[in-house]
Amino acid sequence: MDQATQVRPVLVVDLDGTLVRSDMLYESFWSAFSRDWRTPMRALAGLLHGKAALKARLAALGAPDPATLPYNAEVLQVIRDWRAAGGLVALVTAADETIATAIANHLDLFDEVHASDGTTNLKGPNKAAFLRDRFGEGGFTYAGDHDADMAVWREAGAAMTVGVSGRLRRRVDDLRPGARHLSPPKSTLPALLKAMRPHQWLKNMLIFFPMIAAHDFNMTALYMGALAFVAFSLVASSVYLLNDLLDIGSDRLHPRKRLRPLASGALPLRTGMAMVPALLAAGITFALMLPPTFLLALAAYYALTVAYSLWLKRKPILDICALASLYTMRVIAGGAAASITPSVWLMAFSAFLFFSLGAVKRQAELVDMVQRGVTEAAGRGYRVTDLPLVTQMATAAGFVAVLVLMLYLNEPEVLTLYNHPLLLWAACLVLLYWVSRMVLVASRGKMDDDPTVFAARDPVSLVSVALIAALFIAAKVLAW
Repeated sequence: MDQATQVRPVLVVDLDGTLVRSDMLYESFWSAFSRDWRTPMRALAGLLHGKAALKARLAALGAPDPATLPYNAEVLQVIRDWRAAGGLVALVTAADETIATAIANHLDLFDEVHASDGTTNLKGPNKAAFLRDRFGEGGFTYAGDHDADMAVWREAGAAMTVGVSGRLRRRVDDLRPGARHLSPPKSTLPALLKAMRPHQWLKNMLIFFPMIAAHDFNMTALYMGALAFVAFSLVASSVYLLNDLLDIGSDRLHPRKRLRPLASGALPLRTGMAMVPALLAAGITFALMLPPTFLLALAAYYALTVAYSLWLKRKPILDICALASLYTMRVIAGGAAASITPSVWLMAFSAFLFFSLGAVKRQAELVDMVQRGVTEAAGRGYRVTDLPLVTQMATAAGFVAVLVLMLYLNEPEVLTLYNHPLLLWAACLVLLYWVSRMVLVASRGKMDDDPTVFAARDPVSLVSVALIAALFIAAKVLAW
């Protein structure tokens, strides 16, 4: 130990959960998995050689971008103040050394960096022994966040905790009276609920479309539809969390998506990972109360969504087809739940309308890219030069959906279902206006990333939907 180290106080800072509101092992896993679906198998192969080897393998496959990580602002300020007072600051972490070095180089706040090297996992007793040898017993202040850090605090001269539970805080206070406690923990429940995206469950109302189209509103069908809605919502939330885990890197580059719970660090990756299978299992539990065909439809939806998250979302046009299929599969699942076979007309109308909405979603994202001066979408296969084509696809598919509805009105069965089918022509005009307006709003950069969420909050869209519903009801019930 040199003389400067002996006379200058040393602050040792942990990385995972302390400096960064995340865990680099999980970060690198999901970063790698988003690029290559074979990552889990490669991770298992790395784990056979120990946890340090696993971290090195994942860091090589998918090291996160240090510029976008969710750093703890309070810890950064403590480090700056410590350095301003003339102290040394060392980053000592169980994360892999390539990730730790990249973070240290990005922040330019550390005098030393020590991390796991592919052989030794620098955590718990290993870290404690290393720091004792490096700085001497009691020769440093340690900032950590985990039960495994108790071994390190025993060797430290003073302790700082970051976001620890009340139980661990009391243990540290007993061990190191006068310990400094930063970033008191907050409930993760609000962040978890936000990550589940309950506002997106509105899409699952499509489950009731087959009943509406067939005019089948008996209590059994409605009960089955309600169960299907709950099952689909739980499974969809599982998928949303999985997608956010896979997209965590690209989300942090987006002006709005970077605020999502997982990307911002408000929800720990470990919690998000645990909720993916938990929500899926809960959804399947409800699905088992319904006909087997519904479970098959739900399984197909989940499989397509995973394929979309891992691969299809990076394939231009194919991604829009996948989005349209996911919407349409809700209609199919609704029919399966209520034992109603959706008509060819309903399926054709759904396919074209939802293709249009999927294209509007991509159109809105491309317009946003133009406004931000970005040429290519992160994690997507689109460029800003694709905007005219995507706009044309959105418009054309929407107009074809209106045409399908118009052709349906000429079918003989319509005369038996409605007393005044001529009123439905007015509904077609309203739908034509709504589709055109959605494309126009997206082209002006005034739409959220998801058109269904936008429509649920947009007064004009709500009036349009209400007017279409009123015209269909009037065509059915009016006797004049």
